[in-house]
Amino acid sequence: MKLLQERIIKDGTVLPGNILKVDSFLNHQIDVKLLIEIGNEFKKRFTEKRITKVLTVESSGIAVATVTAINFKVPVVFAKKGHSHNQDEKLYESEAYSFTKKQPYVMKVSKKYITSMDTVLIVDDFLANGEALKALIDICHQAKCKIAGVGIVIEKSFQPGREKIEKFGLKIESLARISKMKNGKVFFIV
Repeated sequence: MKLLQERIIKDGTVLPGNILKVDSFLNHQIDVKLLIEIGNEFKKRFTEKRITKVLTVESSGIAVATVTAINFKVPVVFAKKGHSHNQDEKLYESEAYSFTKKQPYVMKVSKKYITSMDTVLIVDDFLANGEALKALIDICHQAKCKIAGVGIVIEKSFQPGREKIEKFGLKIESLARISKMKNGKVFFIV
């Protein structure tokens, strides 16, 4: 997605440790116009699927998932990290390790929001090491729902995430695939 690549080059910041900061337009301050284009692109790429839910993880994935779900006219379900006193007792749970926060966390989804009758599109802002996606896939497997595929806004292709997710045999659509980040610059797979 050329528009997204251009925005990453213009406003993204490469930080030490291969971290790409895109908080000025994607996950702290959100460029709604760009977000709408992202949602439209996911609709095009998964249009043949009969999606009933869009699943993501809080919090950065929620905006992307919401705009995508609008295109499919379906609800968004997001996995919550950690415990909440008002959360249902009947939950699907799966653990993931956060490389940015350097700690594990448990994702939780109420069993009443994803069932075996659903066809779920998993959407997230980044794919790097694949830990969050593995946990979301595990939740879908627990629910015995069908997974339509995985939509990723930005993929760091030089990290092992895609390889881990491909083992599940799922369609993965990344809108911007980064081949490397060097000297503060971002290079894309064309």
